Amino acid sequence: MSLRVGDWVEIRSKEEILLTLDRNGRLEELPFMPQMFQYCGHRFRVYKRAHKTCDTINFAGGRKLSGGIHLENLRCDGNAFGGCQAACLVFWKEAWLRPVAPSDGAIAPRTNAANGKGCTESDVLAGTRAKSQPLSGGPRYSCQATELLDATTPLSWWDARQYVEDYASGNASKKRLLVGFIYAAVFSIYHYMGRLHLGRLSVIVSWLYDKVQHIYGGVSFPRYRGSIPAGQPVPTIKLDLQPGELIRVKSYEEILKTLDTDNKNRGLYFDAEMVPYCDHTFRVRSRVTAFVNEKTGLLNRLRGPAVILEKVWCNSRYSDCRMQCPRAVYPWWREIWLERVPGEAIAHMGHATATQTETSAYAASDT
Repeated sequence: MSLRVGDWVEIRSKEEILLTLDRNGRLEELPFMPQMFQYCGHRFRVYKRAHKTCDTINFAGGRKLSGGIHLENLRCDGNAFGGCQAACLVFWKEAWLRPVAPSDGAIAPRTNAANGKGCTESDVLAGTRAKSQPLSGGPRYSCQATELLDATTPLSWWDARQYVEDYASGNASKKRLLVGFIYAAVFSIYHYMGRLHLGRLSVIVSWLYDKVQHIYGGVSFPRYRGSIPAGQPVPTIKLDLQPGELIRVKSYEEILKTLDTDNKNRGLYFDAEMVPYCDHTFRVRSRVTAFVNEKTGLLNRLRGPAVILEKVWCNSRYSDCRMQCPRAVYPWWREIWLERVPGEAIAHMGHATATQTETSAYAASDT
């Protein structure tokens, strides 16, 4: 198949999908997770072609994935993985999908093949636990995120074919690709000047970038560093934000004051991909206290709570060696980076208005 962004697909029946899996519940080393069964027989639109993704285990750049697809709004609920709250976008193999037109009538699932030739539903459930289990520290989980290195191959940032597919699939527009290349060139100059100890020249480069972005209404240079010495106490605040609350992301300058020189606040990194959302208003989607460590498979507890915001995800515009990654990972926000919208504003803003604001902020971040 050559699925593109916006195409409609129907997820195949449970019986068909099981036939594609090995005894570990995987296809080409990519796990089919138990919560994905609930979507069998339903139709969704393609969000992005997942022909590539990012390495969030070793942070070694981009990875190539064969036949990968992301569908709209289908994220992991974490129920099979100890209640992980990361809400990762689910990967689908094209073998698990069939293209349909929105006007097509219902298609009966194909069940002519014998169930269990490849795998059983019990095998899929068993596949959520890693084969080697620790003696202590709780179970070691196995999900799409923890097994992604086995399901993918390295992808060099200079491999131009990936950008051709980004455009051909509808993942990225010409403008977005062009803006990304311009930023990458500027950052490379900035980075190498820093390595050559030409700090003043790197400051001039970032200053010029900001000036041009200001003229065209773009995003400020997203690679500035915090000033608090690493290991020293950083400011904190407790807002106890709850899902549905309306918040404003503070300005980039305000957030930088809360970060150490590693750009972290209590170990949580403020990424360049979060900068486009500064000075915009969103609703809280969920709180994050527990997550599966993708490197170890263990369920970890976050040191101090964080929140996920609705429709706020990584767009991979500023990510080293993995530009235009379609994975749409949710960043986690410390409460000190946010502030509640005053009650008077909430009284005059319905949820639809908030959603409008969110969509506008997302669109603005394309510049």
